[in-house]
Amino acid sequence: MNILKQMSDDLEALVAKAAPAVLGVEHGRGQGTGWVIAPDGYLVTNAHVVRQATTVKVHLGEDTEARAEVVGADPKTDVAVVRVDARDLPTLPLADKHPLKVGQVVVAIGNPFRFDRSVSLGVVSALDRSLPTPEGGLIEGLVQTDAAINPGNSGGPLVNVDGEVVGINTAVVPWAQGIGFAVPARTASWVASVLMRSGEVRRPHLGIAARSEALAARLVPEARQARGIRIFKVEAGTAAAAAGLLRGDVVLTANGDPVSNIDDLQGVMVLTGRGEVGLEVLRHGSRHRLAAYVGTNQARA
Repeated sequence: MNILKQMSDDLEALVAKAAPAVLGVEHGRGQGTGWVIAPDGYLVTNAHVVRQATTVKVHLGEDTEARAEVVGADPKTDVAVVRVDARDLPTLPLADKHPLKVGQVVVAIGNPFRFDRSVSLGVVSALDRSLPTPEGGLIEGLVQTDAAINPGNSGGPLVNVDGEVVGINTAVVPWAQGIGFAVPARTASWVASVLMRSGEVRRPHLGIAARSEALAARLVPEARQARGIRIFKVEAGTAAAAAGLLRGDVVLTANGDPVSNIDDLQGVMVLTGRGEVGLEVLRHGSRHRLAAYVGTNQARA
């Protein structure tokens, strides 16, 4: 019984610490949730929550509302940043450097059906899920959770037991129960930083068509990771072709950072800007080092 009480007390303390940083976001076409990433008024939410809006209303609590500017949105990852004219707001840190594992306890906080700062408890059900977007794209690397997520939770944080954001709640499967998805913190981290700096994400054009793929068990020891990016087409005359990338290669790292999906790779390229991106690929069971020189055109990887 003491163990259950300790768990209850710990969760109560976690929610009391995290919930003040979770705010309602609303405009004429809908409503959702955001959370404060910087004390000078920057909030992270979903791109679909602020779709086609330039300003939104932010609910600061106790029946207080404020007008907020949409700083930028990235539909490819469903991440957006808004800024409200406020100071010294409570914040939530991103857990982008801490590996997330299946079975970890997580808490979703949001405003489902305008019930502000509702809390639901669950676990990480799976990692690296993919979902199609309404625009015909694909969001990869999503965190799957059984924490209850409903309309209005979109944009709210999925928080670990240390009070760090491990994902941005973004989607549910409407005909299922206990299946929700969140944009992982590692994606939210680089996208939000770019939006705060530039207002948009300009993706360099590498020139590949590829997808995230779980590696065969026999390849994991050599790859030293469980997933990579399988290339199934290399466009002629592109940076990828010049670098020597081939159909069938599995990209493992970019500038030394492990990459398991296209968003990971694009994040490295966006933050690099124009210049050389060092790639490690798995080819016929062996690792190879290549260098790609990328520009800043708006394009897929």
